[in-house]
Amino acid sequence: MKITVNDNGAIKVEGEFTVLDGAGNELETKDAAWLCRCGGSNNKPFCDGSHKSNGFQSEVRAQA
Repeated sequence: MKITVNDNGAIKVEGEFTVLDGAGNELETKDAAWLCRCGGSNNKPFCDGSHKSNGFQSEVRAQA
């Protein structure tokens, strides 16, 4: 599995993985999924591109 955190955007998950909702039900995915970080998606937990219009900015933190 590969996880990529995109600057000012979604988290991309690739490879073999399962996404479960809060009740433990499996959500349909393909070979990759883009997960919302901004909280504005109408298709949570998946990204719908809302970060592009709602001003979402990634936090920049120093590496330890």
